[in-house]
Formats: sequence, structure tokens, C-alpha cells
Amino acid sequence: MIHLITDSSCLYTPTIAQELGFTVNPLIVTIAGHSYHEFVEINSSEFLKLIQKGDFPTSSQPTIGEILNSIDAHRGDEILLLCMADGLSGTYQTACAAVQELDHAENIRVINSKTLCGPHRYLVDLILKLINDGKSLDEICATIQPKIDSSQSFLMPQDFDYLKRGGRCTPLTAKIGGLLKLQPVVRQTPDGRRLDKFVTARSFDLAVKKVIEALAEAKLNTPRFYISHAFAEEQAHKIMKLIQTKFPSSIVEILELSCAFITQGGPYCIAIQAIEE
Repeated sequence: MIHLITDSSCLYTPTIAQELGFTVNPLIVTIAGHSYHEFVEINSSEFLKLIQKGDFPTSSQPTIGEILNSIDAHRGDEILLLCMADGLSGTYQTACAAVQELDHAENIRVINSKTLCGPHRYLVDLILKLINDGKSLDEICATIQPKIDSSQSFLMPQDFDYLKRGGRCTPLTAKIGGLLKLQPVVRQTPDGRRLDKFVTARSFDLAVKKVIEALAEAKLNTPRFYISHAFAEEQAHKIMKLIQTKFPSSIVEILELSCAFITQGGPYCIAIQAIEE
């Protein structure tokens, strides 16, 4: 028996994960002096209200103890630990360290998804299908690796202050950008470890156009698209229509971002992502 363990970067709640037959360890957010496990102790709406009061949040990974407890709950099974992108989170390194302490490490695979959110969820869904199809750990890892390598991610923050605090633009750039109502876009690097500046466009529409052009240049054979947002549903649906026009035969799914990713991108941010099916 193979059991999948992952983190809430996949945007599945621990409750839904349990119903589907896998385990989600929730990411942790801290705001106003309190820490919460997302999806369990706080939801995105409650989180936004705290941000709107003027508090600035931080996020952190599941603890090594939580990871070990998840593994111990399925002792006797082969385990696949799928972690959000190494470099954007320490979850992968923590999972590797946790597994090294175990006497049955040979039955556990730790995989760096090199992605997050939509593509991470796709990998979870695919792994569950492969498990149900009776595939081995080796077969599952061989199947998902090309998908992992194909992933493309762009983030469109609506608040320059979040980019400034995250060190992704200077205070002066943030001030000028806010005054001119520019739309910044950052792109995940090919190794999945960083978000680098992609473009700063004169408008939201131009920024989306640049992202869609970049997705077309990636030349995925059968791309699956995800638009994840933090209370920007109208804009998300607008982007979905533009993607469907450019890629009419592709599946486009809209998701709501969790507290940890609102922490990174700020309220009303939008992530546009693709992965090879």
C-alpha cells in the first residue's frame, strides 16, 4: 500500500484529503502575535480581516514533528512525501531531515514538486490515480517527474508593499509603482527555488497578455492551467476567458489561495500557472 503525504500548498484541506485517502499537513501563518494552521484554525476570510486591521503576516512550514507524526500514522505503508517547491519553502528540506531519522527510510520517497498551488494539486490528483491504478513508487516517480519539470508559475501582486517586504523590489520602486498603478509580475525560476521579476506592465490587461505569451512560448503539448486568487474572482474569470481563447482545447481551473499564499502575494493577488497533463 502506498500513502501520499503532502502540505497544504496543494490547496486541499486536511479534511478533504482524508476523505480522498491522503494526508495534508497544513502550512502555518502568524499574524497579530498568533500562529494558526491554515484550513484548520483559520480560513482566508478571517485572515483577510486581520490583514485589513493593519497587521502584516508571516508564514512557515509544517514542523518536523508534524511530518513524523504523519509518517508514523501510516507505518507499514510505502510513503510518498510530496513537498512544495524547495527554496520557496523549507518543507522539502525538513521532510528529508525527518526521514533520515527513521529506521524504515527505504520505504519513503521525498519529492520536491518544484511548484505550488495549482500544479501541486494536479500532481496530487495524478499520484492518487496512479496509486489506485496499482503503480509502484518507482513508476509513480518516473511518471510525475516530467510533469514537475514542465510547470510554469506567474504571480501578479496587487500590493507593492508585499513585494517590498519580500525583497522583490526596492522601496522607491514600490512607491513609484503604486503611484503609477503599474502591474508587477514575478515568475518562478526553472529550478523552482525563487520568484524573479518577469515584467512590470502599464496595466493589468497588458501584464496578463505578457504572461499568456510566455505560456505559449513554453510550448507545453497538453497544458492544464490554474488561476488561483486571493479575493480577486472577477479578474480570475477574465484571465480564464483569455486563456481559453488562446488555448481552446485546454482545461482551465480557478482556485482560491490559502492564507500562506496570501501572506506571500498579498490580498487580491493572482497566480497564473500551467503544467503538462
